[in-house]
Parts: sequence; structure tokens; C-alpha cells
Amino acid sequence: MFLPILGLLILIAGFAVNTPALTFSRYARPLKLIGGILIVLGFLTSSIRQINAGQVGVITLFGNVDDRALQSGLNFVNPLARVTEYDIKTQNYTMSATHDEGERQGDDAIRVLTADGLEVVIDLTVLYRVIATDAPKIHALIGTDYTDKVVRPITRTRIRDNAVYYDAVALYSTRRDEFQNRIYKTIEADFRKRGLLLEQLLIRNIDLPASVKKTIESKINAEQDSQKMQFVLAKERQEAERKRVEAQGIADYQRILSTGLSDRQLQYEQIKAQRELAASPNAKIIIMGGRGTTPLLLTDK
Repeated sequence: MFLPILGLLILIAGFAVNTPALTFSRYARPLKLIGGILIVLGFLTSSIRQINAGQVGVITLFGNVDDRALQSGLNFVNPLARVTEYDIKTQNYTMSATHDEGERQGDDAIRVLTADGLEVVIDLTVLYRVIATDAPKIHALIGTDYTDKVVRPITRTRIRDNAVYYDAVALYSTRRDEFQNRIYKTIEADFRKRGLLLEQLLIRNIDLPASVKKTIESKINAEQDSQKMQFVLAKERQEAERKRVEAQGIADYQRILSTGLSDRQLQYEQIKAQRELAASPNAKIIIMGGRGTTPLLLTDK
């Protein structure tokens, strides 16, 4: 509105000096012309509003909010209207116990009581965006600070309301996904009523009390020891089975030898052994026994 106001002032000045008695009266007509041009240009430029990509504009005229949201690009509006831009891109709001990690400084995590009366600390990130067609409703009923008025309080309240249905250990481990889906549905419904779309709810961390952590660690260690013992027992069983098979094989071998070898075969094996000794380069003394006895061989290495 700067140009129309400047043009109006110049136009008034042109009429003020439009007196023949004044020295500057000859400038009256140019001043009127310049003032008129500035007023026209000012109203034309004020009627064109540019909305950036990923945003929508909400028109307000004399306190009334237009139901139509301006899309990105150039838009023609009433020069007297005020346009407020709303970001419709994905936004995130993080509540964390870690300093400088969340939207607020310090410990901003959500502390909830579980079904077994324990306090659990939850770090959470909310991904959401403004529904473009609902931007005028947000502007009229909530305002531009919808993050503090809607996103933060609804998220924290719904998480506390739903955490009471779960035990601390179940919330931390087995039923974590169920809890996340449950709070997503309730928060998504509340957001949609207020012109916001919940895209995703991310539970970043669940911190249990120290006593519960110790109990869980003890249980995990006991389970690991049990699995290790089962492995050792299985290995021992396999080793026992191997030894049993080996012993059975030796017994079968001895049985075959005791029942299958004849005297002739034994004599044949003795002769083969004697031949091998005879072929040895070392000196040998052979003491021959009587009939039916085995010769005694003495070697001198």
C-alpha cells in the first residue's frame, strides 16, 4: 500500500499548489499526473499477490476470512485485503529428553504412567502438514501458532491416555508397534478435525526405570545362558553318539576277525610279516621255534 499512499500525497500536493498566485503553481498538473499514476500502479500491484511453492494464502478483509485459499503462483485479490501464507509442506515436531534435539530447549520428553504404575519416558517425532483447503479454517479458529495450540498438546495428551493400557516392559518390547499404531489413530483423528494431516508418528526412544532395565538385562542374560547350555548339551550328545558308533564299529571288527580268520590265513599273514622284515636292511636274528610255533625275530638296528 506504499505506492497508493505516496500517490495520494503527491496528488494532494498538486491540488494544494494549483493556485496562480503561488510560484510552484506550474508544477500542479505534473504532480496530479504523477500522483494519479502512482495510485493506479499501487492498486494494481496491491491486487497481485505471489504465493510461493509449498504454501497457500488466506485472505482477510476487515476481519472476515475468505473460504477460498490462494494457491501458489500469482493471484488477484482485493487491494485492501491482507494475505497470510501457510506452509503446506511436511513439518516435524520433536519432543526429546536430549538437550537441543527437540523443538524446545532442555528435557521435553513425554513422561507417562503405564498399567503397572511405572513412569516411562518417551521421545517422539510428529510428521504432519496443513491441509491446503482447510487453511482458512485454521486461520479463523486457531491461528498461525497451531503447533503450540494443537500439535503439541494433543500429541502429549493422547500418548498419556493410551499408555495406561500397557505394562512398561510390553511397551518397551513386544507391544511397541501396537502402541504406536493406537496413538497414531487417535492423534490422526484429532488433527484432521482441526485441518491438519498426520503423516507419521515416530517413537524414537522409550526409556524405562533403572530397576526395570536391570530386570530385563538379567532375563536376557539368563536366556542367553540357557541357549548356551542347550548348545553344549547338543554337542555332547553328538560326541556321545560318535563314540558309540566308533565303539560299535570296533566291536564289529573284532567279531569279524574272531569268527572269520582261519589258521591258514594267520600263517599267511605271519609269512608276509617275515618277508617284510627280511627285506629290511638292518641285521636280524631269527630264532625258529618248533612246529606250530611262531618264530621269534630279533633285530639289531
